[in-house]
Amino acid sequence: MTKPMPTLSQPGLLFMDMDSTLIQCECIDEIADFLGIKAQISAITERAMRGELDFSESLIERVKLLAGLDADTLETVYQQRIKLTDGAETLISTVQDHGWKVGLVSGGFTYFTDKFKTRLNLDFTCSNTLEIKNNQLTGRVLGDIVDADCKRRCLVEQAALFSIDSSQTVAIGDGANDLPMIKEAALGIAFYAKPTVQAQADIAINQGGLEQVLKYLQH
Repeated sequence: MTKPMPTLSQPGLLFMDMDSTLIQCECIDEIADFLGIKAQISAITERAMRGELDFSESLIERVKLLAGLDADTLETVYQQRIKLTDGAETLISTVQDHGWKVGLVSGGFTYFTDKFKTRLNLDFTCSNTLEIKNNQLTGRVLGDIVDADCKRRCLVEQAALFSIDSSQTVAIGDGANDLPMIKEAALGIAFYAKPTVQAQADIAINQGGLEQVLKYLQH
């Protein structure tokens, strides 16, 4: 790379994807497992992350298949299936100690991003809201879907809101729907990502945990 790296000595903004980046799984696949359709949904998820399917359409299709599921299953998934990626807490706490803002943007669900916002003291989260009626998932998503362009817009908007120069922005993700924000950020990082993402990111990390990101931030 020839362009200057963001530095921890100045205010910055770190934006992260959730599924398969901050955490080690795809939440929707784990939810689907409780209906016995994990293989069916994970196949669609994989194609969407490779950029072979329109993300919004694929999410609508997958969420429809969750209709009727007891909403309490979401808590079970959070407690039993979701694990933070190695180094996640180290990365986040280190940049926070240097005064950086941290955001979590996800094509996943607010049920989980809200928990991580509290748990990790995040400054911003944006994700999709599952409609729940009579304590059951209806199979629908409320409001506009958080897609690739929404993630990119959020990065720009939050940087402006926090008065952070665009040269001090970092975005990390793994799927095709992360590419616009990865390319928008001053430093775009593909983390154990799909080939198309690795090919277009500034840096590809395929060894170690999220703490590896710190090597690319000037002190």
